[in-house]
Amino acid sequence: MQVKPNLRFTLFFGFKKRRNKMKIKEIISDERVAEKLNKDGIFEATEVQKEAIPVIMNNRDAIIQSETGSGKTLAFVLPIIENIRGNGIEALIVAPTRELAKQITHVFNKYSRFKAVSIYGGTSVINQIRDLKKANIVVGTPGRLLDLMNRKELHINKIKYLVLDEADRMLDMGFIDDIERIIRATNREKQTLLFSATIPKKIIEIGKKYMKNPKRIVIERRITSAKQIHKFYVVSFKEKFSLLVHLLQKQDADLSLIFCATKKMTDNLARELKRYGISAGAIHGDMSQKKRETMLNNFRQKRINVLVATDVAARGLDIDDITHIYNFDIPKEVIMYTHRAGRTARMGNEGKVISLISEKDYLLFREILEKNEIEEMEKPEFQKLFFKMDKEERYNYPRRYGRRIRR
Repeated sequence: MQVKPNLRFTLFFGFKKRRNKMKIKEIISDERVAEKLNKDGIFEATEVQKEAIPVIMNNRDAIIQSETGSGKTLAFVLPIIENIRGNGIEALIVAPTRELAKQITHVFNKYSRFKAVSIYGGTSVINQIRDLKKANIVVGTPGRLLDLMNRKELHINKIKYLVLDEADRMLDMGFIDDIERIIRATNREKQTLLFSATIPKKIIEIGKKYMKNPKRIVIERRITSAKQIHKFYVVSFKEKFSLLVHLLQKQDADLSLIFCATKKMTDNLARELKRYGISAGAIHGDMSQKKRETMLNNFRQKRINVLVATDVAARGLDIDDITHIYNFDIPKEVIMYTHRAGRTARMGNEGKVISLISEKDYLLFREILEKNEIEEMEKPEFQKLFFKMDKEERYNYPRRYGRRIRR
C-alpha cells in the first residue's frame, strides 16, 4: 500500500515487561476472594492495583490517575470488601453513568459477601429505597443519590469509604456542585479515593478542599493494552456512510462500537446500517433505561455485532470483546479520543481504532494527530450507498463543527 510518508503513522501499544510482577494474593489477605479471582483468570495485579491497593489498605486518601481498562475498579473494590464489617452503609461510590454504576455493583457482589446496590435515575425509586435498607455498599450517580439524601432515605454520615470514580467525566458533565454536596454530607473520618483518567485543575482543588494529605498515584498510559492500531481515512462527508459499511462488511471484527456526535445521528446510522444487512443497534441518553439495558445486553451477548453510541452513553461501557472502534464523528476534545479508544484492546486483546475524516473534521483531527501517531490509509474502492438522514439532522449536521476547511 502506497501512503504519503509524512502522513503515515502506526501506533502499537505492546506489553511492557514489568520487573516487579505481583500476585493478587500478595496484596489481599482474604483467601476466599483470591480464590474467586483466580477462577476468573486474575492472578497478577495490574499496575494501578499494585500501586493503589497498599495505599488504600494503609487508610490514606488518594488521587489515582489511571485510564479506562487498567483494572482500577478492583483497585478500590478489593480493599473495601476486606475492611468493611457489614454494619449498615459503609462505602459510597459515585459514578458518572448508570452503566458504570451497575458494572461496579456487579463486581462488588461477585467478590464480596456484603450487599452492594446501584442507585441511578430512570428506574423505580421505590425499589431502590427498599434495596438501601439491606445495603452495605452503595454505588450511584450524583442526581439520584442527592434525591434519596433529600428524601432522608440515604444516610452517608457514617461511611468509611467515599470513592469518586471517573471524576473528570463527572466534572465534564456538570456534576461538580452535586459532588461537593455529597462530600459535605459525609463524615470527616472517612477515607476518600478519587479515580480519574486525567487530573484537571478542578480535581486538584477538590483534593485540597476535602481530602487529607492525599497520595498522588499516576499510572503510565496504555500500560494494560496488548496492541492498539490507530488508522484514519480521508473521505467526503457524503461518502462516510458508504465507506463505513464497506469496512464493517470486509473487516474481521468481533464487536464494533461506532461513535457519533448526536443522538439523532446514532438512531439514523443504526437504522441505515440495518437496512444494508448489518446487525446494529443504537444507544443514547434519550432512550429509556430499560431499552438501554436491553440494547447493551444484546451487544454483550453478541445478538448484535455493532453498537452506535454517543460519548456519554458509552461512558463506563466495559465489554472485553470489542475489537473495533469507529469514529464516524470526530470528538470535540482530544482527551475524548483517548477515552473512546479505551473501549477496545482490553484484557490483553487486540483492537483497532478507525477514524473517518471529512472536510468538517480537519481542524479537530489536526489536534488529535499532534498527540497521537495515526496511520493514514488509502481509500479503498467501495460501492456508493444512499444514506437517509432526517430532514432536521441533514440541515444541521455539516454545520455542527463550524465552517468547513478546504485542503
